Amino acid sequence: MPTEELPERAPGKYVPFGQQSYYLPEELPPSREIELGPKFHETLQDAIYQLGRLEGISEETDASPIVYTSLVRREAVESVLIEGADLELEDLFRPSDIDRGETTRDLREGLNYEKAVKEGANRVTETGGISIELIHGLHETIMAGVRDEGDETGRFRSQPVHIPPPEPHRAPFIPPAPSHVPGLMDNLVTYIKQGGPYHDLVDLGIVHYQFETIHPYGDGNGRIGRLLITLQLVQQGYLSDPYLYPSAYFNEHKIEYVKLLRAVSEDGAWEQWLHFFVDGIRQQAADAVARTDELRGLRQEYDARYGHEKTATDRLAMRLFQYPYVTTNDVEELLDVSHQTARNAITELEQDGVLQETTGKKRYQEFKAVDIFDILTRSFGNES
Repeated sequence: MPTEELPERAPGKYVPFGQQSYYLPEELPPSREIELGPKFHETLQDAIYQLGRLEGISEETDASPIVYTSLVRREAVESVLIEGADLELEDLFRPSDIDRGETTRDLREGLNYEKAVKEGANRVTETGGISIELIHGLHETIMAGVRDEGDETGRFRSQPVHIPPPEPHRAPFIPPAPSHVPGLMDNLVTYIKQGGPYHDLVDLGIVHYQFETIHPYGDGNGRIGRLLITLQLVQQGYLSDPYLYPSAYFNEHKIEYVKLLRAVSEDGAWEQWLHFFVDGIRQQAADAVARTDELRGLRQEYDARYGHEKTATDRLAMRLFQYPYVTTNDVEELLDVSHQTARNAITELEQDGVLQETTGKKRYQEFKAVDIFDILTRSFGNES
């Protein structure tokens, strides 16, 4: 573990701790002024613009509830994928296992994260603030039913933790000793409340670095840290609902993400980290808007074809924008029709290429909305 003196520009120091050393970050705001150049400010302005476009989709979420649900669930899936889960977006829409209460650990992690995003956004909207109490509560929600008995949830860690290095030849990173965590977290929450001398989105990047460096919990730090990004955007008025999925960006650039965080700690490389971070906000906001636009276009196509809703088939097609994964029993209840009528509607939409059976079984079949899931899961690519 590193024991050497770090340069003066580093926002912390290594503290000997037995045979190893932990990293102790300075409190916020950073003592060294962060100099951000013209290229960064271009990225920042575009990020603000893209967030404004994203906030403008609220009308579409009313017309197509799938928009809001899919954006939240995309963040949930991407966030747990970073932690090594085996999960797809479709899994959070698939009704059978969830309805029966039969969930894998990975699926439970995704469902927990979705619940935490919604709970957190509602709390922030109601109270206008982010507190230690809220963060503890979100940690309990995220970890519910997925940790081994005896693991701490909703409490700061009492043991040291190690963060694996981004490259094999480097030593693990050891966050501050448990005794430092409460004070550092109090300072972090105060900084979130009061803000610093930088733009809001810059503060988001500073706070995210600080939280991940403190690593206040024994597990779940990555998920909480990414969730806080969205909650701060709600708190600051950029988003009325948690439409953003920053975890997709961090997942795509996982090694660079870890390297840049460590470069801040050891070399004070704030500028590179903040450009990476704000560009991620920009890209993911633009991605969410693009998916929403395509869903809007698809709904208009369906409206022209099925919108008169004269038959059960028409009605089912239009309701796929609320329920994109269905069984025959679901359709019976959704449309209030007989089992045979529901079956016939599904068969017609299968023939139209709108629905596709996913289980390969003769009984207990499930059907997904092909066009909708293509938009939700396809890689759109990001602007450079």
